[in-house]
Amino acid sequence: MQKFLNKIICGDCIELLKTINEPFADLIFADPPFNIGYKYDKYHDKQKKEYYIDWTRKWMMACCNVLKPTGSFYIAIGDDYAAHVKMIAEDELKIFCRNWIIWHYTFGQQTKSKFARSHTHIFYFVKDRNNFTFNDNVLRVISDRQKIYRDKRANPDGKMPDDVWNEYPRLCGTFEERAGWHPCQMPESILARIIRASTHEGDWVLDPFNGSGTTTVVAYKLLRKYTGIDISKKYVVEAEKRIKNSSYTVEGEGRLVWTEGLDNELKWFYHENKITTEELIANEELLGLFTYKFNKRVSGVYRPDDITKRLVYLRKSAKLGPLGYNRKQNNEKEMPSLWKNGTILK
Repeated sequence: MQKFLNKIICGDCIELLKTINEPFADLIFADPPFNIGYKYDKYHDKQKKEYYIDWTRKWMMACCNVLKPTGSFYIAIGDDYAAHVKMIAEDELKIFCRNWIIWHYTFGQQTKSKFARSHTHIFYFVKDRNNFTFNDNVLRVISDRQKIYRDKRANPDGKMPDDVWNEYPRLCGTFEERAGWHPCQMPESILARIIRASTHEGDWVLDPFNGSGTTTVVAYKLLRKYTGIDISKKYVVEAEKRIKNSSYTVEGEGRLVWTEGLDNELKWFYHENKITTEELIANEELLGLFTYKFNKRVSGVYRPDDITKRLVYLRKSAKLGPLGYNRKQNNEKEMPSLWKNGTILK
């Protein structure tokens, strides 16, 4: 197995996984071609329906054979074949569906004769319905009871995220995270939630359609072992560059040095909680709760002003990503200017 450890391998995932005699993966995330005509480097994404379904069955079976008995299997898929994926998993592979997640995003495909499509399905399966990893303590977000109603009955640890994920926009060409050489790049924040949910540090993550490399990059950042497989040598080389380029330290402000990993954690946490920087700065209690939960996630000792200063820096550097105002509570025209030249205005 050493030849697969922390490697991105060029080849056919079905053929490569057939050579493995024992399960090794604690988590598999698969984002296969949807058979809707995307232009990939080495794959024709418009096959006959019968061929595509049979191919789907084969790669899912190959993945299940290398998934540990306690492992988790996530599959992202479009509308056209979502039902087929679920039936193959449950009826043929005998694995269990724990969630049918909807990733809802903006910048969906615009249409004239029907409603615009703006979502992707993400299935969450396990091999053993009674024995699997699910780390709810690191997934919880600040609830509406806490951030809006200040209800003392609220669980101090927050709430579990819903199964409709609308906090992660698609990666447009203008986003800093966008690699640009792959047609459908997943946001790192989605993979961070999945990997954090279903693995521990040191566990092994497999992506049989590594593509833009998001799964392997995030697994690396979260201190997991990883294996990526892709039939395109170009995609393999570029994904390896993403991992190599993710090992650096950015300059800190004041008494702290923020690593890229901590910046990622802060960005992911910011989007998961759906609280704008303006709202945090304006609400001392909410900022304190946000800081407490962030410290708990990263085992940190950051102060509220450390958090707000870094969020402002990331936003001004165009590294934070969009998070719209809650216009029901805040009139954008009346929102005060809270920073100037990277400095928070008191």
